Amino acid sequence: MITVKPDRPYFDAWLRRMKRHFAASGRLSQTAVLLAGEYGESPDVWVKRLRALLDGGEPPSLELLTRIDALLAPPVVSRPEEMSQGMLFG
Repeated sequence: MITVKPDRPYFDAWLRRMKRHFAASGRLSQTAVLLAGEYGESPDVWVKRLRALLDGGEPPSLELLTRIDALLAPPVVSRPEEMSQGMLFG
């Protein structure tokens, strides 16, 4: 019997990116603590949930997917006013 894998290239790319992010030591636990603080449950429950998500066993909601992206995104560094593009030609 042939099983057909669902066509979900964006989600698969997101999973690959998350696996790379969570490969860093402590990143998964740190994210689990933050999610536990925001959504409830214990950090241990979130660690299990995140691992299931990374294994493809539990697809995340769109809200959870975007929240994890926001937590793992690098901080935005704002440039000082004098370095803005408008000041280059002034």
